[in-house]
Amino acid sequence: MSRIGKLPISVPAGVQISQKDGIVTVKGPKGELSQKVDSSIIMNVEDGQVVFEIDENSPVNYKQKQAFHGLYRSLVNNMVVGVSEGYKKVLELVGVGYRVSNKGNLIEFSLGYTHPIFIELPAEVKVESKSERNQNPVLILESCDKQLLGLICAKIRSFRKPEPYKGKGILFQGEVIRRKSGKSASAK
Repeated sequence: MSRIGKLPISVPAGVQISQKDGIVTVKGPKGELSQKVDSSIIMNVEDGQVVFEIDENSPVNYKQKQAFHGLYRSLVNNMVVGVSEGYKKVLELVGVGYRVSNKGNLIEFSLGYTHPIFIELPAEVKVESKSERNQNPVLILESCDKQLLGLICAKIRSFRKPEPYKGKGILFQGEVIRRKSGKSASAK
């Protein structure tokens, strides 16, 4: 059995979990999320806890059932945490002339290209940009959906990936880039 799949999920106050036709729906103060769960996994909600079990009679092979056991437990746990607390990611733009601004959910980036880059975010994601003097511009993204937030952060980061020579690019706040010495340092 999966070690992660065996762990029960405690449901905080104000969060409701329901299951119908293999789709789990989680409602809470921050929003509502739903996820399809494979038929080889049985979900039980009892005494403020959610427990996942493997259905021994399903035709899926056992290794696949074990993988699904941990996977769906993690996905539902992320949904419960998302609708109760929410998720927050902070991106920092490191580089001379790099700027970010937003109007609602439309973000404009100036990243050293000949033109600005615009990206429209879905309504589920709240965005805020900060630019202070002598500080790198910061972009704060908040959402109840962890998967969507990670996908958006990966897309934004792909505009200027952090590079190891000068340390420029779009980084998560607190991320440390391993720096490389250039050609001149190795020639000595």
